[in-house]
Amino acid sequence: MKILDRYIGTTIVTHVLVVMLVLLSMFFFSTFIRELDDIGKGSYSLGKAFAYVSLTLPRLAYQLFPIMVLIGSILGLGVLASNSELTMIRAAGVTVARIVFSVLKVGLLLIIIATLIGEFVAPELEKYAFNMRSAALTNKISLESKSGIWTRDGDRFVHITDLYADGSLGNIEIYEMNNKYQLGVITRAKHAYYYDDKWTLTDITRSVIADDKVISEKLPNMSWESLLKPDLIGVVAVNPSYLSVWGLYKYLVYLQENGLESGHYAVAFWNKVFAPLTNGVMLFIAIPFVFGPLRSVSVGLRVVVGTLTGIGFYGLSQVSNHVGLLYGLDPVLTIILAPVVFLAGGIYFTRRIL
Repeated sequence: MKILDRYIGTTIVTHVLVVMLVLLSMFFFSTFIRELDDIGKGSYSLGKAFAYVSLTLPRLAYQLFPIMVLIGSILGLGVLASNSELTMIRAAGVTVARIVFSVLKVGLLLIIIATLIGEFVAPELEKYAFNMRSAALTNKISLESKSGIWTRDGDRFVHITDLYADGSLGNIEIYEMNNKYQLGVITRAKHAYYYDDKWTLTDITRSVIADDKVISEKLPNMSWESLLKPDLIGVVAVNPSYLSVWGLYKYLVYLQENGLESGHYAVAFWNKVFAPLTNGVMLFIAIPFVFGPLRSVSVGLRVVVGTLTGIGFYGLSQVSNHVGLLYGLDPVLTIILAPVVFLAGGIYFTRRIL
């Protein structure tokens, strides 16, 4: 059975990779063409545009993974069926349930790999890509730090670790120079919000450096007038759906503790949490496409139907998420709606072929 598992697994993984290559190539070229309009602005060159688009591919692969695994599984199993290999496997006494088990085993491996990419690889590359693009377009941001951005604001140097899609900032450090060009004041703040043409810092530690001592104080909030505007920050603010689960969780807790709007971040967080379930469901519903009513049709038609199924899944997910945000529904319920509906459909059709 190990040989069977390995053979089925290799076939599915190969076709998933082929589908990934095709889809990512299409999105790469379409995104790269859009970037051509910005080439020549600042120091944004053709090479930097190519690098920027390339660095966003892991995030795109993670987002498209449910559709890729569905189409890839249908293609792989469809090829086995077209070559009568599945028929021979079943004639050798292997049940459909055992074949399904082999498919789910390789699916678990794919889900683990996709989760690792989505949590540890894609967020870091996405942040670096956005920072690099912003630095090239504005010529105002230096990216020597891997943990955020540096920018000069008059006689001050500012380090920002977290940038959010709503325009707010997290973990800010402001280094102010005195008239002797020596470090005079260090201000550290947990968060910053832009309102009425100025920033408001919250949860602040401020240290004043004198000739013979350092005076530190903690402040709940303070104003910060800066040349750094949200429109500049916006070009490097990462969409919440691109962040890691831990990053989303930390910011979501902060928003909720301070009574701030957190709906979009809650949806993004729970989407990340349930992503393995979504991927597993997409793999599972590929089974009926091969053993069910579509077993006698061409592979091409199976792919078309599978693609439409994936689009339907995505559409239902988006509609339920937006309806949940509109009416203030529990994001967990709205997010698991699509996986549960499609899982129920997959179980129904799979039971009919077992």
